[in-house]
Amino acid sequence: MSLATKLKTFKPFELASFAFYAVTGMILLFFLPLTGYPPHVAFLGILSLITGYSLFAKRVWAPWLVAALVIINTVFALDVLFSIAFSNVLVALSMLGYAVLTWLFTAYLLLKRKD
Repeated sequence: MSLATKLKTFKPFELASFAFYAVTGMILLFFLPLTGYPPHVAFLGILSLITGYSLFAKRVWAPWLVAALVIINTVFALDVLFSIAFSNVLVALSMLGYAVLTWLFTAYLLLKRKD
């Protein structure tokens, strides 16, 4: 099956959800050298890429990864928010958006997805 045919089988919000996980994984891995190579950022990036792939391929274990990532991403975003104490507005807003989008896509994938 070609990629274009496979993409037509998804709903638009499903496409956005696995694109979100794939893009955030790439962003986290891109910022890895800029943040001093913390292992938790690499772990989140790799896990987000794996989740994006598993949602695209409709793997059985995809909901488990999404459920684990919602907890891990929320803890990560809240930790960054409290550690910078909103002194850097750009980082604070991006972490807040990251947490909100994580919860939004998780709620859609786990509550509305019927496979």
